[in-house]
Amino acid sequence: MRVAAVQMDVKIGAPEQNLASMLDAFGTARQNGAELVIFPECALTGYCFESAEESLPFAEELSGPAVSTFQKKLQELGGAAVFGMLTPSPDGVFNTAVLLNGDGVIGAYRKIHLPGLGIDQYATYGDEPFRVYEVGEIRVGLAICYDSAFPESSRVMALQGADLIALPTNFPTGAENMTRYTINTRAMENKVYFAAVNRVGKERGFRFIGETTVADPNGNTLCKGSETAEEILYFDVDPAESREKRIVRVPGKHAIDRVADRRPEMYGSLVEPHNLPRPGRE
Repeated sequence: MRVAAVQMDVKIGAPEQNLASMLDAFGTARQNGAELVIFPECALTGYCFESAEESLPFAEELSGPAVSTFQKKLQELGGAAVFGMLTPSPDGVFNTAVLLNGDGVIGAYRKIHLPGLGIDQYATYGDEPFRVYEVGEIRVGLAICYDSAFPESSRVMALQGADLIALPTNFPTGAENMTRYTINTRAMENKVYFAAVNRVGKERGFRFIGETTVADPNGNTLCKGSETAEEILYFDVDPAESREKRIVRVPGKHAIDRVADRRPEMYGSLVEPHNLPRPGRE
């Protein structure tokens, strides 16, 4: 399957302008054969809100006008899309990634790991587990930005059969090692395709570093965005490559399988709860 990653600038509090840019990029990607198009985190709304109250007017239900407008474009052009937005929660907003096609919403994910930055300082913690969704011939897992810093997130989706993990991001200055090392590592350790689709530009004193990164199931970089330019990157997902977890390097002498070789009975401490203070939530 041909997939496109749209590295774009985003204007905070300007959903109509952002949506118009997204629809234009989607049309270009479809013209170039992309069947799935991935946009950054909070691509619809912007990210650096300074309170939950400021963000509330820009939160929309999945049945709202932005998703409905995008769905009409999908009905016209075909294909599927993933993009970041804010959705209402009982206490404010969720940081959400939505996956949809012309038939409607395939699935949505509410960000589980929230850093002390931007809207995530005020957003409600995601309340549903990671899931994998069928998109044509491939299986797509959804996560958002900071989730990639927690290897458990990607592993859960790999165990659910993900071929591709789509990660809309807002990586700012200071997160360069995420784009340069972590994304490739997550792909390699789970033998999946991994697309971290970042934004560019500045927003309320923060600069977003671009460097959209797509890695193949062996951890090789398939494509890499620049630090500052809006651009569309294209790559192909071969589900046969992601679903064959066994790697044979020397027949009969050297083979590994990072799924089958796990020892989950030894990992109990990973799921023990903690009470450590969380930055931005203290």
